[in-house]
Amino acid sequence: LLVSKDLGKHLLEVEDLLQKHGLLEADISAQTERVQALNAAALKFSELEGYQPCDPQIICNRVNHVQTCLEELEELAAKRRKELEDSRQLWTFFQEMEEAEAWIREKEKILAAKSCGRDLSSVLTLTNKHKTMLGELGNRRALLHQTMKKGEKILAKKSFGSAGIQEKMRDVCLRWKKLEEITGLHQQRLEDALNFFQFSAETDDLVAWLQDIYRIVSSDDFGHDDYSSQALLRKHRAVVDEVEKHRAAVLALRKQLALLAPDHRQGVDIQIRVVEVEQLYGEVAEVAVLRTQWLQDALAVYRMFSEVHACEVWLDEKEQWLEKMEVPEELDEVEVVQHRFESLDQEMNSVMGRILDVNQVVQQLVDGGHPSSDEVRSCQDHLNSRWNRVVELVENKKSQLSSVLKIQNFLLEC
Repeated sequence: LLVSKDLGKHLLEVEDLLQKHGLLEADISAQTERVQALNAAALKFSELEGYQPCDPQIICNRVNHVQTCLEELEELAAKRRKELEDSRQLWTFFQEMEEAEAWIREKEKILAAKSCGRDLSSVLTLTNKHKTMLGELGNRRALLHQTMKKGEKILAKKSFGSAGIQEKMRDVCLRWKKLEEITGLHQQRLEDALNFFQFSAETDDLVAWLQDIYRIVSSDDFGHDDYSSQALLRKHRAVVDEVEKHRAAVLALRKQLALLAPDHRQGVDIQIRVVEVEQLYGEVAEVAVLRTQWLQDALAVYRMFSEVHACEVWLDEKEQWLEKMEVPEELDEVEVVQHRFESLDQEMNSVMGRILDVNQVVQQLVDGGHPSSDEVRSCQDHLNSRWNRVVELVENKKSQLSSVLKIQNFLLEC
């Protein structure tokens, strides 16, 4: 049993042989105690004095022979155990290498079958799974490194069965290197897909924002009075600021597109999408400018109406006063009225400046093609007509006062 050359053809068989060898070693250990007891008992006969049933030398030779046989048996057992353990180490190495190859084949199939996703959500899911696989790859790399060290130790011993180790190590190393290359390529594809779908998502968000802003800036609500128009104009200026802030993002689309992988950036759909965003932004910016002008024009109209109303209130008051006023005949009273007209002249100069401003605003609105040009022009004509009417009344009253003064002065001289 101890000189057998059967060292097993696979790991399970070697483990079985080692188990059997362990039983044999236990048996040898038990027999060792028996032999030692028998030898001790036999040596007592070699030490007898007087009658000796056997030649002491024969007893000693026999004891030495049995002891030598036992020692040879123990040496054979130790040698057999070492050979079996070497065999187990060898077949453990081959089994671990086979497990590594099976793991590599499994991951190769997974990587070959994996897609890169159809949208941002699926790409993120696949990316997380790939990160998990990278962790497994790192653990497996460490195990493979340990197995390779075992193979190198076996080769260094130059024991039996080490012929195929070098070839196995080379094959597994090549397959592992190929797996890492495939893993790296797949990771790059996932990163390219992630960049593409993130770019697409950001572009879609930008389009949605621009569409919302377009609906806001293309509103036909310009307010119904000075206060509401001012409020709308303030809100619109905030929107214009936001539009301007997004200009950089729109201009950066081309650069971001150029950074995508060739397969993604050369797609017709994504290029059309970028052009659509640029065109939509241009329309939004253009309409925003127009709405600014329209709101300013509306505000100018409402302010003009407010100014016209204020002027007409003053004109109504003065017109009624002038129409009801009777030119006195007494000199003292005439001087009082004349003094009032001097104050009226100052007021008229101020009002005339306001009316000139109104006329200037009206002209700007008409020249700018304001949609309410006819209404504005009509309001202007009415105001100017009222002003001319008051001016005419003032001139008439002044003329009457002048006549009365001349008569009074003539009478005084007389």
